[in-house]
Amino acid sequence: MATTDDTDNALALESQLCFALYSTQLAMNKLYRGLLRELDLTYPQYLTLLVLWQRDRQTVSEIGEHLYLDSATLTPLLKRLAAAGLVTRQRSRQDERQVEIALTDQGRALRERAKSIPHAAGCAGQCTPEEAAELRDALHGLRQRLDGQ
Repeated sequence: MATTDDTDNALALESQLCFALYSTQLAMNKLYRGLLRELDLTYPQYLTLLVLWQRDRQTVSEIGEHLYLDSATLTPLLKRLAAAGLVTRQRSRQDERQVEIALTDQGRALRERAKSIPHAAGCAGQCTPEEAAELRDALHGLRQRLDGQ
């Protein structure tokens, strides 16, 4: 017979914050996969372009800092964006060990087509803008506390 003491409840899948985050991320990825299909982008490519739309011409390591990704993960993604004609990749003149990523005209133009994505995602989540901002801020705070461990 199963008991329902504190230990059992603490180990229940539904009680796990990590599972709530994981399963929500799976649902979010599925949502974005559909939204990004017409732009022919993957979710990580979209996030990378968001970084570059905020500030063009960044090194791979700078982009990685924003996205919490290492260069080994970013490099193949950036090569695919370059092959699609959305970014250029070139060695930095100041430090040849660094690769600079810059938007092409096509990459900049894609920003206009992507403007509807955040609103569509918000509508799918059925959150008010205030609820979405509160949730986002809580998750940023959690990440910062976990990074401090």
